[in-house]
Amino acid sequence: MTTTITQIPHEPTARERQRLLRAAESIAIVGFSPNTARSSYYVATYLAQDTDYRLYFINPNAAGREVLGQPVYASLADLPETPDIVDVFRRASDLPAVVDEVVALGSPIVWFQLGLTNDEAADAARAAGLSVVQNRCLKIEHARFHGGLHLAGFDTGVITSRPIRR
Repeated sequence: MTTTITQIPHEPTARERQRLLRAAESIAIVGFSPNTARSSYYVATYLAQDTDYRLYFINPNAAGREVLGQPVYASLADLPETPDIVDVFRRASDLPAVVDEVVALGSPIVWFQLGLTNDEAADAARAAGLSVVQNRCLKIEHARFHGGLHLAGFDTGVITSRPIRR
């Protein structure tokens, strides 16, 4: 990681989420599914095709397989590096255990996907020095900040030659 990611001790604003995504170089997707109908697969496909992030897929039931050109790992502890962001697709009740794994691993950001909130897990992560994003789709946020989506989260169909402000 070339840019230091500093903790945000509250729910990040849009600009702060943008900075987190721009500073990150690697993302682990916990709860990744090789099922093409699942949202985690859709997000992984977008990230693999439209970004330069190093991606790591976590699913103990699919460990050892290769999906989208990437190996699937059984757990965060099996990864060859500490990812900058851990994007979570698990039940809200599973989030405290996932946060414990993220803290042990040393990743600076835990991201709970759209529909996922758990204030107990978020508070524990922040207390351990992590930045926490809850109830936000990483794919939607990335696309929005890189010109692919309107602020409301949908494609406007507008083509522009304006450069992306960094």
